[in-house]
Amino acid sequence: MGYSKGNIKIFTGNSNKALAQKIADNLNLPIGRSEVKTFSDGEVSLSLEESVRGSDCFIIQSTCNPVNTNIMELLIMIDAMKRASVASISAVIPYFGYARQDRKSKARQPISAKLVADIITTAGANRILTMDLHAPQIQGFFNIPVDNLIGAPILASYLKQKISEHTSDFVVVSPDLGSVTRARSFASELSCPLAIIDKRRSEANVSQVMNIIGDVKGKKVILVDDMIDTAGTLCNAAKAVIECGAATQVYACATHGVISGPAVKRIKDSPISKLILLDTIPVAKNGLQEKLEILSVDETFSKAISRIHEGKSLFATT
Repeated sequence: MGYSKGNIKIFTGNSNKALAQKIADNLNLPIGRSEVKTFSDGEVSLSLEESVRGSDCFIIQSTCNPVNTNIMELLIMIDAMKRASVASISAVIPYFGYARQDRKSKARQPISAKLVADIITTAGANRILTMDLHAPQIQGFFNIPVDNLIGAPILASYLKQKISEHTSDFVVVSPDLGSVTRARSFASELSCPLAIIDKRRSEANVSQVMNIIGDVKGKKVILVDDMIDTAGTLCNAAKAVIECGAATQVYACATHGVISGPAVKRIKDSPISKLILLDTIPVAKNGLQEKLEILSVDETFSKAISRIHEGKSLFATT
């Protein structure tokens, strides 16, 4: 894209180097030279190996597993750049960890998402660029600009090509009431009807399907969510639409593939025939080779970085 190397620099921690490289390649820029390592006692050490004085620096770092290590890498890199007289620091966080801890659900609980937002701001970040925050109100936790990109268009574009002119055979299903808005927009994009699964959660990472609102009988179902963690909600939903709703096939898609704990086994044993994820988090295909499809967010982020650097609106049509 023809940037002056003195104006914009792309750096990355260790959380998602492959995505950072793709974004840098799209911008025709090298990854900034730095060394991020961990001492034997767990402390994070950073060395910037090139000048960043007067540059607009973009640090690409998902705060995924290991969450706390990746957050510390981001904070230390921000601090180092601030002390090295950068012009601006944009924290590019494709997946924002702690986003599910966005409120007090019972007495004496922290609001950890707000705490993390405060720490990143205090470290010296001037802007946040992220994708599909679990709770949109987290944007208000920051006292700096936050651009929250949407991953659904990437997933919808892929599925449009796959289902082609057979949209009448498909139903988009929200796996819970919290994902209805996302699923409704997704269904509209694909010109498919919408169904909703009403579930009850008795405790964290445990859910129970209660009812299917809508008709999925004889249809191919597309389950849509923002993230998949232990996959309990997703796999229960897939089982419900087959056993209770008489659907014929299940596809699933999500922006963030956290994939922790029993997720791989659950997905492998579930009736899901294809799972489509974005690469905001590195996902190993362990045992899921036949089911897993990973799409990249590199073009979306590189375009956003370009527009931020040029002082343009991210969401303008021109």
